[in-house]
This record gives sequence, structure tokens and C-alpha cells, in this order.
Amino acid sequence: MEITPDLVKKVAQNARLRLKDEEIKTFAKDLQDILTNFEILNELDTANVPPSFHPTPIQNITREDTPQPCVNREDALALTPHKKDKYFKGPKTL
Repeated sequence: MEITPDLVKKVAQNARLRLKDEEIKTFAKDLQDILTNFEILNELDTANVPPSFHPTPIQNITREDTPQPCVNREDALALTPHKKDKYFKGPKTL
């Protein structure tokens, strides 16, 4: 496929971009170079290569969820001045 200035103008119009003539020529050349490089990649034999959807393996990095003893209510409430009866006291909500 050949990238022409007309094609670049059409794509720019679809993307609602205003390009100058100099930019159109530059983009046409750059896009043609990109396509040429992909054509080179198409020549590679990838028959025995498994697809790679992620560059690094995905693995679970969270720890096992094991029960641990928690702080009792009296100790937790002792750490705050914002308490009422046996509960934490928060701001009013409407």
C-alpha cells in the first residue's frame, strides 16, 4: 500500500486535524516508512511462536488471606479523642 498525500489529507480530515502542506508530506513519508518496516516483519516465520498478549507473565502477587488477631474495641477507641459510648464518632452527614 502506498501512502499518498491525498490519503494523509483524508485521514487528517477524519481526525479533524488541520495539517499544513509540509506536515502532510512529512507524515506521508513517515507512514510509508512504518508500513515498509511492517512488510519486513511479515516476512518472518512465526509458525512455531506462541502468541504473546502481555510482555510479562501475569501472576497474582497478593498474599494468602489468613486470619490474624485484631485490636480489641477498647484499645482502638483509646487511640482517638473522637468517640461516643462504644463507637467512633464521625462528622455529621445530611
